[in-house]
Amino acid sequence: QVVLIESGGGLVQAGGSLRLSCSASARTFSSYDMGWFRQAPGKEREFVAAIRWNSGLTYYASSVKGRFTISRDNAKNTVYLQMNSLKPEDTAVYYCAAEMMGRDLSFSGTYGHWGQGTQVNVSS
Repeated sequence: QVVLIESGGGLVQAGGSLRLSCSASARTFSSYDMGWFRQAPGKEREFVAAIRWNSGLTYYASSVKGRFTISRDNAKNTVYLQMNSLKPEDTAVYYCAAEMMGRDLSFSGTYGHWGQGTQVNVSS
């Protein structure tokens, strides 16, 4: 059982920054591939970013590439999402997800463990 808890959401003006954190309960956190997804009102959940447990390879949605950075600190059982140059269209609930040896990390169905989400609001 993996429990994921997101934090760091809030209200920010367009052009601002936020850093989301996701703390995991798993003792084997370092063996999990981790991802961030988001869901805006009336829209489907969409992939934002992911990071491999072993290689540290990162993946990004085209809409956030160059603005968002995913990273992890295995010693703290935490994955981060640094979000810069935020836009109103980034407004959504952001979810952290985890899975061991996930195949396609951009696919939400890959992940078996999800957090409750944290709200991000970007005002224009």
